[in-house]
Amino acid sequence: MDLDDFPDGVIIAGADGTVEYVNERIRVMARAEGDEMLGMHLNKAVPFDDLNGNSWYDSTRPYEGIATRTRISEQAWWSPKGSEYLITAALVRDRPAGPVRRVVVSVRNARVRNQRDRERSDLVATVAHELRSPLTGIKGFTSTLLTKWDKFSDEQRQLMLETVDSDADRLSRLITELLDAARIDAGRLTLRRGPVKLDEVVRQVLTNVSGGSSEPFEISIGDDLDLIWGDSDRITQVVTNLVENALRHGFGLREVVVQNARRPERQGGVSLEIHDHGPGIPEEMRQRVFSRFWRSGPGAGSGLGMYIVRGIVEEHGGSIDIHDAVGGGAQIRVWFPINEPDSMTD
Repeated sequence: MDLDDFPDGVIIAGADGTVEYVNERIRVMARAEGDEMLGMHLNKAVPFDDLNGNSWYDSTRPYEGIATRTRISEQAWWSPKGSEYLITAALVRDRPAGPVRRVVVSVRNARVRNQRDRERSDLVATVAHELRSPLTGIKGFTSTLLTKWDKFSDEQRQLMLETVDSDADRLSRLITELLDAARIDAGRLTLRRGPVKLDEVVRQVLTNVSGGSSEPFEISIGDDLDLIWGDSDRITQVVTNLVENALRHGFGLREVVVQNARRPERQGGVSLEIHDHGPGIPEEMRQRVFSRFWRSGPGAGSGLGMYIVRGIVEEHGGSIDIHDAVGGGAQIRVWFPINEPDSMTD
């Protein structure tokens, strides 16, 4: 591998501490011109200090210390201009416990790590807030019932227990969504693939979810739909989420369309389109809809629904897009490839 293509800065110094090689990334970091860093001593080529003003070279002593050392652990160090960098080094010896013949230093900007740390902190804070809300209701009602049971009528107890049951269901759903989101983040979302008739899934979901809707909507199911291979439960989860979003946030369903569709690469599949009566989603917001904990408008849920939907669709090799629907509103279009196993085509 050409170290000039390496995303981190690399400095290689010989046995006497003289810099023998620097890659292009470190030249950019140091704003060095040409080969001016070559021949420089390592302590000047790595001019980083800790927060107490101790230099990296004097603190780590790469050519001294324990003779069995082969690596200097990554730590945060600061440049003369105050920027934070993460530095690690490999100590190359000709033989175990022999003298250091080469020091290979890796330098990378700490911005990405710090951003990820902030994202993790935000995630923990958001999860804690989401979990606290139903737990507060459960704790409040159960504590009240335990201490004042005789002061309530049977009807009041029934109402309070129903509220506790509802909050417990909400908490269970949230935990399930958090686990799904974590699996997607880690690339560990597993699918139990089998033949799926998307039209049957859609009809079942519409019967279950939209049964109480008073607003009529159109259903268009294409003829001779291709059989797709995927996880029926996960696909049902996708359709349910999209239909519920249209009913809850899109001012009701306008039209549901299921039809065969081919991608530009001529791959066959089946598409599902959900049209609603809402104001639509501005183009600049359409990618943010699929972010974790993105919510909009009153009555919004955990904000994980669309993030999970996209994760499931992409795990199937499909795609999901948001467009303006004809006549107004939003159009959510999901496409699933056929994904027929090779053994079925022999």
